[in-house]
Amino acid sequence: MNIIELFKFLIRSKSETPDDGGILEFVENYLEGFTAVRVDKNEVKNLFIYKKFGQGKHLCFAGHVDVVPAGSGWDTDPYEAVEKEGYIYGRGTQDMKSGVAAFLQAVKETTDFDGTLSLLLTSDEEGPAKHGTVEVLRYLQENDLMPDSCVVAEPTCEQVFGDAIKVGRRGSINGLIKVKGKQGHAAYPEKGINPIHQIAKVLDKVAGIDLDNGDEYFAPSKFVVTDIRAGMQVTNVTPNSLEMMFNVRNSTKTTTKEIEAFVAEHFKEMDYTLTLDQSAHPFVTDSDTKIVKDIDAAIKEITGVKTKYSTAGGTSDARFIAPCGVDVIEFGVKNDTIHSINERTTAKEVEDLYKVFKRLIEIH
Repeated sequence: MNIIELFKFLIRSKSETPDDGGILEFVENYLEGFTAVRVDKNEVKNLFIYKKFGQGKHLCFAGHVDVVPAGSGWDTDPYEAVEKEGYIYGRGTQDMKSGVAAFLQAVKETTDFDGTLSLLLTSDEEGPAKHGTVEVLRYLQENDLMPDSCVVAEPTCEQVFGDAIKVGRRGSINGLIKVKGKQGHAAYPEKGINPIHQIAKVLDKVAGIDLDNGDEYFAPSKFVVTDIRAGMQVTNVTPNSLEMMFNVRNSTKTTTKEIEAFVAEHFKEMDYTLTLDQSAHPFVTDSDTKIVKDIDAAIKEITGVKTKYSTAGGTSDARFIAPCGVDVIEFGVKNDTIHSINERTTAKEVEDLYKVFKRLIEIH
């Protein structure tokens, strides 16, 4: 197969979370001479496959073969990989079977490398992500197979292919504030304690406020209110309590301790409780590391585009890899139709991504 034939094959392999669509077994057979380890758990399929070419560093390419459900309203069959006017349409074209196809083909064609090349693939990134990459990483730690550097081929580019790589990701902290009041009659507000009126006095001081100033890698951590609810949906009873939900996509400058202090400062006059849950921790890979310099050089050579270093967006499985001491970056095709109806990417982007990964392997 050439890169486009491989890409279309992956799109046609329907793999909605946690189904792998048979892709992992295909990869095992496609990479002849590689050692394959399956780390399946429950319904989730995971594969780590590697080959030691030399005594040097270990470079890993990581990604997910699962996709979100296609939904309805497509102009083409989302699992037919229809190509027209330079675009290839299908679920997972951007997120992220383009990336998987590119590094799979690049690794398959490698005959010489001063170190170890590996692939880490899971069918549980778009779902809970509890039995996917984390399980493989546990196996790698236990068996002394952890890579030195890793490329996660999520879609990262913004306007043109090559214009952005992710050198880190913000963390994500979810919060719930419960404010206790005293239910009463709306005609006698002085006899109750209305938690809506209480938070109204501080809402403008917390909603949308930056908790830090950010830095060269991260935008400021912002306190984003996502839901406020109270009362019984009647007009003559003031509520007994209120719940406010919020999210903070945090940089390395803001932790749960800073959020606790921020809430305490503004809610100190109220009877409240705060619950915080950190679903992802922020990380950043220094721009002076070899993997960043090498992917930067490969992109410039193949595309002529000067790439920028970004930490924008949501989360990816890179959040599990970085804490293991691995230098991890993300690079893939343009991100403008992921999870949407008529998801698509260009054949040229897929071909160029494959060429970038080929070049990265040569110079890394």
